[in-house]
Amino acid sequence: MLYFDIFRNDPEFVEINSGGVLYREGDSASAMYVLVEGEAQISIGGIFFERCTQGNCVGEMALLDNLPRYGTVTALTHCRFILIDKKRFHFLVDESPGFALELMRVIARRLKKVSRQVIQSALEKAALAGSASSVMR
Repeated sequence: MLYFDIFRNDPEFVEINSGGVLYREGDSASAMYVLVEGEAQISIGGIFFERCTQGNCVGEMALLDNLPRYGTVTALTHCRFILIDKKRFHFLVDESPGFALELMRVIARRLKKVSRQVIQSALEKAALAGSASSVMR
């Protein structure tokens, strides 16, 4: 939940209507966001990756690696996001080990999820290839 209570009443927020886009894959990044109201989804290459609910963060990877956005975040309902710019992000990481640790948990969970998806896809392709080769015999 990434220190949700710290951000709940933050005055610096971004509102996105249902169907609106917070940011797109390939955009440059100057902030991460914490979803404090609504539901959104992350897609990568146009493929659904994750549904986000209250307390979830998005955009943290681009602040860590200084590369363009890796995915697109779209509001599924009216959403309210707290904006955490680079300066505040670095302050939170430096001054709050709990924040940094929670951020690492989020990234680890997402890495595990995408790893499972890649493995599942490879297994499905291998099964299809096996079926096709047995038909050809």
